Amino acid sequence: MTPDGTTPTASPSTSAPGPAAREHPLPAAVLWDMDGTLVDTEPHWIAAETALVTRHGASWDHEQALQLVGSALPESGRVLAEHLRAAVGVHVDPAEVVEELLDAVVAAVSAGVVWRPGALALLRALGAAGVPCALVTMSYRNLATTVAGMVPGAFSVVVSGDEVERGKPAPDPYLRAAQLLGVSAQRCVAIEDSPTGVASAEAAGCRVLACPHMVPIPPAPGRSRVASLAQVDLDVLARVAGGQPVDSVGAPDPVGSADPVDPAGG
Repeated sequence: MTPDGTTPTASPSTSAPGPAAREHPLPAAVLWDMDGTLVDTEPHWIAAETALVTRHGASWDHEQALQLVGSALPESGRVLAEHLRAAVGVHVDPAEVVEELLDAVVAAVSAGVVWRPGALALLRALGAAGVPCALVTMSYRNLATTVAGMVPGAFSVVVSGDEVERGKPAPDPYLRAAQLLGVSAQRCVAIEDSPTGVASAEAAGCRVLACPHMVPIPPAPGRSRVASLAQVDLDVLARVAGGQPVDSVGAPDPVGSADPVDPAGG
């Protein structure tokens, strides 16, 4: 890991302790959101949005940016284009907005990515246990494959926002991921950081493990929440998959805010 906490590449380890006795079996698959769940790209998106809007003479504050967290990119492009039209009378093509945002974020991620705490350790454990994983993101294929390529072999399937007719909060992305993996969505655990993503996964019938990042996720019957993925191991995922909710949001994080695992595998 570099001194500033970033790393350009990482590989999930192939070794892990043997499975412990569990009350519930492991999920058939784990479906991962990307932005804000696996990697900390949300600041890059907000920076790109702000740069675009200010270049056209308008303003874009943090609260406005938070409203787009987890949204499908066409919706973000529409909102930003409408904002520019209403604020300063500038007309831009929403598709061009999306292209500019993607180019900026791909460049930022290619220069170095910050992994969310606990994410790589959990990916390693799932790989060692033989649980397939899918990356399910509203980012487009070029960014999704850039991130997936940094953890070679970790994801059996990548579903991106430009490959589904309806993005999150519709269930389509998670249903497609489960279909491509050949499993029922009801036997999968989806890991999400935003209310929009949680709504999508729940609508698809997945068990959901919410790990809020930039936007709070309220409690709900049957919904699992953790303050950090560093608090999650295979036993926790088995409990969630078995319909036994966990909720540690608001509890102290014993490992702090940084990922304690060396992303290079050490």
